[in-house]
Amino acid sequence: MSNFVNQITFITGAGSGIGRATALAFAKAGAHVVVAEVNEECGRETVTQIQQLGYEALFVGCDVADPAQIEAAVRQTIGAYGQLNIAINNAGIGGKYGRFIDQTKEDFDQIMAVNVGGVFYGMQAQIRQMLTQPEGGRIVNLSSIAGVRGMPMGAPYSASKHAVIGLTKTAALEYVRQNIRINAVCPVYTHSTMVDELINTAPGMEERMRRMIPIGRFGQPEEIAQAILWLCADENTFYTGQSLQLDGGLTAG
Repeated sequence: MSNFVNQITFITGAGSGIGRATALAFAKAGAHVVVAEVNEECGRETVTQIQQLGYEALFVGCDVADPAQIEAAVRQTIGAYGQLNIAINNAGIGGKYGRFIDQTKEDFDQIMAVNVGGVFYGMQAQIRQMLTQPEGGRIVNLSSIAGVRGMPMGAPYSASKHAVIGLTKTAALEYVRQNIRINAVCPVYTHSTMVDELINTAPGMEERMRRMIPIGRFGQPEEIAQAILWLCADENTFYTGQSLQLDGGLTAG
């Protein structure tokens, strides 16, 4: 696999979970990592971890639900490094666990603003910059296995992750001739704060979630990070507009 030496990599929601694991993986592969995170303490902790390993990282504050903040974060990245080679739109929230008819407008609006708006506005800012670069760029969006199948008790979340795949496919088709490759990853339950919150919604939830996965365990953030690196590798130039399912066999049956 390609290394990513001096590749400027912008990652939203990089303060924990898959985002942090991805930031560390890109840094170890030689990239300069921009940690875009609404939680400053968590974001700066990721930067510290990267710098302690001897690699380059920059923190930028960013609430992905606000297009002005995403635009500013990308401008800050260009101001610091002059280019944007890779963007990972990872930031997201899980929403409220509950029946379809009990979900409120506030629940729905919030999850769509973060999970869909964050990807939509993020890609707009990132693509505008990549169009100015002869080499184009690569974008990976975080969907979910809930983006390719229904998720009982999580309708707004499932809707938002289906939308991420639609945005990914559409943007990929629009900009493939400009050398911008855009894909999505669809993890099953992966160890993270979001999954921990879901586990705590009911007794026995963790075991029920684990039994759904044929491989018999949750994903590890580092496993998802390695898939994202593969999608962004220089050698991987023929793969675009796809949603890579990382589900321990869940959708094989």
